[in-house]
Amino acid sequence: MVSHLQPKYALITGATSGIGYELAKIFAQNAYNLILVARTEADLKAVANEFAQSYGISVVTLPKDLFRREAPFEIYEEIHQLGISVDVLVNDAAQGFYGKFVETDVQHELDMLQLNIGAYLVLTKLYLREMVQRHEGKILNVASIAGKVPGPYQAVYHGTKAFIHSFTEAIRAEVADSGVTITSLLPGATDTDFFRKAHMEDSKILEQDLADPAKVAKDGFDALMNGDDMVISGLKNKAQIAASNITPDSLVAKTMMKQQEPRHKS
Repeated sequence: MVSHLQPKYALITGATSGIGYELAKIFAQNAYNLILVARTEADLKAVANEFAQSYGISVVTLPKDLFRREAPFEIYEEIHQLGISVDVLVNDAAQGFYGKFVETDVQHELDMLQLNIGAYLVLTKLYLREMVQRHEGKILNVASIAGKVPGPYQAVYHGTKAFIHSFTEAIRAEVADSGVTITSLLPGATDTDFFRKAHMEDSKILEQDLADPAKVAKDGFDALMNGDDMVISGLKNKAQIAASNITPDSLVAKTMMKQQEPRHKS
């Protein structure tokens, strides 16, 4: 009874653009106070002002570079010092890196592993422990249909998303009777700045219709609130994954290579 009367807080990484921004908006519309994490302080302040004014909620901003191994621990400690209990954790911040694996920069890929896997792992562990103790809480991990198929030209990114989805399904089973909901969101190619950051502007994948990030966020929010273990956003993506499940991985990889190869080969 008491916990219901307390303000609800959602912690969202990658919250200033794309799917993360749209998820933050939906939580704000549903009267959640927000803790927003992103790298750029100016972008965080702009989004915080927008949501606070539009929805009358409280917004805490934490400018953090999640490429840094220490950053998720710092986030947890700073929120703890504020005396805030996190009701919902949304791990969204992630990045891709385009190119053939033999040619790409291994240091950048190691940084990407920290962002796409390390930050998810740390924040999930720290907040899942608290939620299990309280017997309530929700975690949404933004994976990708990329984690369901091999991805030439994005080999490491696809690998990180395979980890996130598998990891999410495993820990969900471990805490099944705890009262905590853990959901994996699997979007496909979505109209965000992901492709610019991944240097993918010349990839053939951009020739297809891209999903609306607001629709992806709504699918993720609804699945989380329903207690679903996972949701593949979009009928086309559901069909693609269903087909890939009965197709040899070698053929799936060849198909994906054609979809993601450069439009203008050098």
